[in-house]
This record gives sequence, structure tokens and C-alpha cells, in this order.
Amino acid sequence: MKRMKPSSLLLNTIVTMLLYVLQATSDSPLNNFIHCLPHHSHPKSPTSAAIYTQNSSSYSSILLARISNLRFSTSSTPKPLAIIAAKHESHVQATIICAKSHGLQIRIRSGGHDYEGLSYVSEVPFVVLDMFNLRSIHLNLANGIAWVQSGATIGELYYRISQRSNVYGFPAGACPTVGIGGHISGGGYGNMMRKYGLTVDNVIDAKLVDVNGRILDRKSMGEDVFWAIRGGGGSSFGVILSWKIKLVPVPPKVTVFRVKKTIEEGATDVAYQWQLVATKLHEDLFIRVMPEVVNGSKEGKKTIQVSFIGQFLGEIDRLLPLVNKSFPELGLQRSDCTEIPWVNSTVFWADYSIETPINILLSRKLSQIFLKSKSDYVKKPIPKAAMEKIWDFMVKGENVWMQWNPYGGRMHEISPSATPFPHRAGNLFLIQYYTFWEEEGIEATNHYVNFSRSFYEFMTPYVSRSPREAFLDYRDLDIGTNPSNSTNLHIARRTYGSKYYKDNFERLVHAKTLIDPENFFKDEQSIPPH
Repeated sequence: MKRMKPSSLLLNTIVTMLLYVLQATSDSPLNNFIHCLPHHSHPKSPTSAAIYTQNSSSYSSILLARISNLRFSTSSTPKPLAIIAAKHESHVQATIICAKSHGLQIRIRSGGHDYEGLSYVSEVPFVVLDMFNLRSIHLNLANGIAWVQSGATIGELYYRISQRSNVYGFPAGACPTVGIGGHISGGGYGNMMRKYGLTVDNVIDAKLVDVNGRILDRKSMGEDVFWAIRGGGGSSFGVILSWKIKLVPVPPKVTVFRVKKTIEEGATDVAYQWQLVATKLHEDLFIRVMPEVVNGSKEGKKTIQVSFIGQFLGEIDRLLPLVNKSFPELGLQRSDCTEIPWVNSTVFWADYSIETPINILLSRKLSQIFLKSKSDYVKKPIPKAAMEKIWDFMVKGENVWMQWNPYGGRMHEISPSATPFPHRAGNLFLIQYYTFWEEEGIEATNHYVNFSRSFYEFMTPYVSRSPREAFLDYRDLDIGTNPSNSTNLHIARRTYGSKYYKDNFERLVHAKTLIDPENFFKDEQSIPPH
């Protein structure tokens, strides 16, 4: 009788049991790693207070507190052998040196918004280096710059700037709990990108810990590596401790607005016209389009509501003539608009009421939900008839929304090779697809993930092609992966490498080879060396 192979479930159980046995062994990689840490840490800042193993009472709370996507907080999700919540730069150095010496992989986490969980999940024995305690922000308003540690959040940065100035801001994202480390290294964008470009277009230095534990700045890491970490994903090259950023001028008052229209109220016509004018509007004006499924006027009937969410770097009296001339179809009224200080606009964009006190920006509590996200770039206007089909598809899925983020202005002026982020001139807008659910269990997850994939497939005729481009900060493993213990350059180049980076991928490989030739820093979508 032929012997049957053990099921994958049994194999997983055996592997898990072996890992626990290894942990309990005095000379296990984990114990050797932990004993190694004090020898490479600053004597006045011991690592003992920063280590959480699976036996620690706070392990689960520390792990789960920085997980935004609940898909990766289930009992079957692989867990780190330990979490090092670094409190000092030397803890980062020690973690790298000791993990490398004792055969453990590290995953690097700052804000916890990684859509695919790569910053805290791995299929091989690993530890998480958590940066959330390294969150200092040092402003130099005389020179218009700041040093920001990777564990600080976007909201904390906005708040700290506002406490010192009402004429400076920074062009980063809308979600205040996103960590600076991942946001910038992936090429973060926000509602000032048409005026000032991306976060990475406003970075002038950085501190990085390399595979040998050395702390490098722009000069010592070299221009190739400094180029690579600004949009190429910092975790492929080392651990980013902090960024030196260039603050940007903002007026004392900005204007925000939100105009909502259902498809029954003509939203399709307005959204179509937006495609034709959004990149040509004044660079001080940013209008995001957000289609989502809502309850219709008839009971039990779903429909699409499209929100036109705008920010203008100026006052209402200057905004209205611009919009009425360039985009009259929106029907923007003075009553739709509110003038507020720039920092209050960041609260508005975080989807709080305008009256919410700005100290909400200091909250680090994550919104946690099951989700799947994807991205696309649109280069030609989507026809009205196609838009109507898109609305029909969304209604079938219900728990889905899209964001259309306009290009033009500064985004069309910067060379696609200036940073690893290549998606510049030639794009009308960036799409984020966001599918979400609250039900637990594999059946619900499969249902919604499959819907997300089918929606993405449905959109194929209307988006970029050869390659079908994608945005790194909206991480999506569906577009291609490299096994985490592999260095297959061919796989990376023809899948996610071309989609995230286009022609910049080869230079990223060169930079990787310079700073991490043995590929210690790796994940399923990292940059491999030659």
C-alpha cells in the first residue's frame, strides 16, 4: 500500500512544534540571539527592556497593537520569535548584527500599515524590529528642515510643525497613524503632491544602519544607496533610523471642501469631466475623487456616491473663480468651502470633523479591519459607458471604495529617474482599490480577496499596460513575489520589479549589491542583488 503524504496542516503543526522546541533549547538561535544583544548595545541603554519573546506577558499586545490589517492577526499567521521594540539606535545595530550572526531573519516595522503584513510576518524563523519608540522630531525652522525618526507618525510630524509654525507644512499622506519610516521609503504622496511632489522629492539626508551595523548618512552610504531608499523600499537596503526632510511653505489659511453626488445626481458626468481637467488645474488645487457604495434612496437598493474632496493652498475668494472657470461641472459653492489653518486640513483629510482638536493627530491607535488593497495608474480618460460598468461592478461587491488621486503640476515636472518612483508625466491619476470586511474566518477572507482580484481584472482595459504599473506603498503580493529565502533576480525583474519601478529596477539592484550583497535584508517583494 502506497504511503500517503502528510497534509499541509500537519506539516505546519510539526514546524510550529519544532520552533517551540528550538526556543526552549539553551543553544537555540533565539537564545543565542538574545544573549548576543547586550554585547552590541549602548551600556546606558540595555536591550532587556526592549525585548518581548513569546513567553513575555506583553508580547501579544505589542505585536497586535501595530497591525492595521486584521488578515495578519489570526492564530494561523506566523509569529515572530521575538519583538525588539528599539529604544536606542544601538538596539537597531545589535538586532541586525545578532540576527545575522545567528541565522534569524528580521522584519522592520514602523507604523503597522503594511497592507500585506511583510513588516511583521515571515515564513522562516524571524524577529520583528519595531521602530515605534524611535519617534523624535527635531525642527530647524530657520533653515526650513527637520530630522524625523522612522517610528514617528505622519500625524505627529504635522502636529509638531504646527506647534512651531503656521507657514510650514510637509507633503505627506492623509492617514495620521502611518509611520514615517515606511511612508517615505515607499514614495509617499499626499494632497500637496501637485505643488511639491512626493515625500521622497523633499528628503535631503537620512541615517541608515547597514548589514554590518554601521550608521551611515547620505555621504557615507553614497548617492546610489541614498537614491534607492527614497522610493525603493528602505527595508531592502538596511534600517532607516531617520530622515532629514525639507519643509514646504503653506499659506496661513487653506481651503477644503467635499462635494458628494450619487450617480442619480449626475456623478458620472462630473467624474468624467474631472478626468479631463484634474491634471490641468492650478497646482495649488488638489481634488481627489472617491467612488464608494452607499444605500440608495430606495430601501435595500445600493448605489454609488462619488465624493470630490479638495484642498486649495489659498483662500476661498481665489479658489472659486479658478474652479468655476476650469471645472464648472463640479458646481462648487462658497457654502461647500471652509478656510482653516493648514494643520487643521490634515485633520479634515483624516476624515474627522473640522472642529476636531488637532491633538487627535497625536493618537497612535490604529484603525483595524480586514482588508485587501490594490493600485493602478490611468493614462487615458475612462469612457462614461465604462464608468457606468465600473459602478455596477462595485455595487455587486458592496464593501469597496476607490480613490482617484490626480497628477499634473510638479508630478509631471520631475524626471521618472530622479528617484526610484517612476510614475510621473503621462499619468492622469492613481487609483487605490480598497476592499474591506469585518467577518472573521477563511471563507469571508477568500470571498472578499477574490472579489478584489476580479475587480482588478475587470479594470484591465482602462489602466496602464506593459507594464501594468503599481504603487509600492499600496503593497500587493498578487503582482508577483520572490520567496523570502530566494534571490531570484529574474522573478523580481519581470513581476513586481517592473510594475513598481519600471526602468529604475536595474539601478535599485545595483544599489542593493553595493550595500547588502548577501541579501540579508529581504522579503517577498524586496530588491535582490546581482
